[in-house]
Amino acid sequence: MNKHKVKYSLSNWDLVTVNPNYKTWGWKDLFCFWGTNIQSVIGFSLVASLYIIYSLNTFVVFFGTILGSFFVYLFCNLIGKPSQKFGLPFAVLLRSSLGFNGARLFGLIRSLVGIFLFGIQTYFLSKVFGYLIRILIYSIDSSLLDKEIFLTYLLGLNIIDWFSILFVIIFQTTIFSRGIQYNKKIINYSAITVYVGMIFFFFVILLSDVRITFQAFLNILSLENFFDINNLLPLLTVAGTIFAYFSIIIVSFGDFSRYVKNEKELNKGNLCLILNLIIFSFFSISIVVGSDVFLSQKFSDLDRIFTNPTDIIGKFDNIQITIVVLFFIIVSSLSTNLVANYIPSQYSLINFIPNKLNLKSASYIISFFGLVVGIFWLTVLSQIGILSFIDTFGCFFGPLFGVMIADYYLIKKEILSNKDIYSIESNSIYYYSRGWHLKGVYSLILGFIFSSSTIWNTSLMFLQSYAWITGAVISWITYYLLAKE
Repeated sequence: MNKHKVKYSLSNWDLVTVNPNYKTWGWKDLFCFWGTNIQSVIGFSLVASLYIIYSLNTFVVFFGTILGSFFVYLFCNLIGKPSQKFGLPFAVLLRSSLGFNGARLFGLIRSLVGIFLFGIQTYFLSKVFGYLIRILIYSIDSSLLDKEIFLTYLLGLNIIDWFSILFVIIFQTTIFSRGIQYNKKIINYSAITVYVGMIFFFFVILLSDVRITFQAFLNILSLENFFDINNLLPLLTVAGTIFAYFSIIIVSFGDFSRYVKNEKELNKGNLCLILNLIIFSFFSISIVVGSDVFLSQKFSDLDRIFTNPTDIIGKFDNIQITIVVLFFIIVSSLSTNLVANYIPSQYSLINFIPNKLNLKSASYIISFFGLVVGIFWLTVLSQIGILSFIDTFGCFFGPLFGVMIADYYLIKKEILSNKDIYSIESNSIYYYSRGWHLKGVYSLILGFIFSSSTIWNTSLMFLQSYAWITGAVISWITYYLLAKE
């Protein structure tokens, strides 16, 4: 008599438990991982703005930054440990709390948000690459850029822009689709390269006038009014802002932690987030303050401090410096796009159709739709307020985290069935109601309502920095109350 054959149609070589031989990530790799997450133009501008632009005590910002990153550290440990232990990506782990159909649908949302942000990042990355092409053409013959071929536009892009965006999308697809071990090399190379660049520019600016630059930096280091009770709200606001910046990576952190050697390396590596913020903040502030001193001497009519690196190099008006800075911006933008958008989208997309997709085919889908978003970003998508809808979809991430954590630690008691999590049989413990865990879905939607209300309810917009954690707490409590026996 033949044995009953179990249906494992949810299995896929890219989704199965990681072979212990491939668990090669250590704390140094996670140091670079967190480095690439903060080393972006947005990260640079955010950190510098918090310290310099807003009228806040420097140490209030510093401790607010540490507080926000500490919560990211705690939450990434919570979500990262089950993936590290069982070698499962985010979307597969989600089957335990939402059922395989629930994980397909809500995991797909992570892909959609990631693909859209990948497309936007690709557009801005292509603009940087386009600047380098224009500099090259201008250095050959300054009159060439006035030719009609460069003044003809289609969908808001001229021939240089079209070449740039096509080159960038092909380049990213080629290097990003080669697997996690190759991607680890990209992440490590990028993090170290960008830090070397920041150290280089730090000394260039410092040595331009050591006395004045050093004094300008000391001027922002003041303990005056630091212990004022009125600093409590700004400190929490800074913490919320830092947490919100990293929140997109938390829910899908398991896509990376599944490759970490052991729990000890995971804990040490995640602590490197705090170390990265301290290092990056120091160099960002020093570069911005030093640049302001230099530019103030050069331009007497300077009316503001520049915190965006592209604005800073634009004011320096030095082609050599511009080329070098643009190179580092390209490196940092590529790696940020990889870890925050591309890899999470790959695994969640594969989980949606596990018997049809793999890393290669998922990469082509991401790149195609990312290209469409990049092409239409300037002329159409940025004009219709679509980012509000993307932020709304992103409001699912906090509730997803809350449901997954409550399910794994409180309901399942840190136990998972690696066999059943790939099965669609009705006797599977994760089958629930035809692949839907209704208690999990209900908890998720309730948390989403609270989280998204900070975007669409004008009276609650001041809580937008806390939308992620609000949704997570609501869903965590709701799921625990509904699912406990």
